[in-house]
Amino acid sequence: ILINGRGSGATLNIEPGKTYRLRISNVGLQNSLNFRIQNHKMKLVEVEGTHTIQTPFSSLDVHVGQSYSVLITADQPAKDYYIVVSSRFTSKILITAGVLHYSNSAGPVSGPIPEAPIQLRWSFDQARAIKTNLAASGPRPNPQGTYHYGKIKVTRTIKLASSAGNINGKQRYAVNSASFYPTDTPLKLADYFKIAGVYNPGSIPDQPTHGAIYPVTSVMQTDYKAFVEIVFENWEDIVQTWHLDGYSFFVVGMELGKWSAASRKVYNLNDAVSRCTVQVYPRSWTAIYVSLDNVGMWNLRSELWERQYLGQQFYMRVYTPSTSLRDEYLIPKNALLCGRATGHHTTTPGPLSEGSERF
Repeated sequence: ILINGRGSGATLNIEPGKTYRLRISNVGLQNSLNFRIQNHKMKLVEVEGTHTIQTPFSSLDVHVGQSYSVLITADQPAKDYYIVVSSRFTSKILITAGVLHYSNSAGPVSGPIPEAPIQLRWSFDQARAIKTNLAASGPRPNPQGTYHYGKIKVTRTIKLASSAGNINGKQRYAVNSASFYPTDTPLKLADYFKIAGVYNPGSIPDQPTHGAIYPVTSVMQTDYKAFVEIVFENWEDIVQTWHLDGYSFFVVGMELGKWSAASRKVYNLNDAVSRCTVQVYPRSWTAIYVSLDNVGMWNLRSELWERQYLGQQFYMRVYTPSTSLRDEYLIPKNALLCGRATGHHTTTPGPLSEGSERF
């Protein structure tokens, strides 16, 4: 484990009496991490662009691909303190320790390194305690937009379950049994130029099949401006994280066991945090709401690199028949047209006329 590229001994210098914002990101490939600072509380203020209720934590679980902002105040006796990062939910605990150094420090770090929590339930409870600060960043609840996400009618429910298996004797991972294989042409170019034979919309089901995994360039067809419920089911014994390109979504629920329609009774429909990367605990589910207001071809993937590389990902094609620039911009003139898109030409928009619907 490294802190800003350094192992144990990385130092953060601070001035007594001042308050600092720390941006904590897990840019690792596999393991959830716990972050803590000896004798200092961390006030959580932001999660992936969302202002949160300012809850103080002694330590913070940060799952793969996630980011948090915390405030710490240099209000302790002048000395050095441990900054500790350790792995979570691993058989062997990996750990590294940096130093929080007061400018008027009277001595080096001392005492035992603060321990991390070990319980799964602790991590569950912390995740559910992270909520949007509705009093921040504007007059909310807002009569417009998706802040009233709990009152918007869900138009589609998608359930996604990961699995592992072998294809042609090689390890692969899958979503709803579909193990993603890339093509020779970027999917957005194939979609834009209507190039046949690159992918098939609907090549991945929107419900688990419980069948054997199979290779496919998996693309799920969705509708522009649909309001979708996505349930991530984790039938395995590891913590997984999922990321959706092009969107932030509301994390409305997570719990141990299997998801059912009755699970909606425990959803947070008022102040759920909006983010782009979410964890799914072992043998558990996580549910999100997302407003599909961004036309395009968007990757939904595991943030665990091995699983992503070996097939645990797919693309959501958010489609509208409209060609208005209000909905989607043209591909840039300098875009690299490769694969089967070679020889095609991008379009240069002409001057806007009165009544144009481009914007």
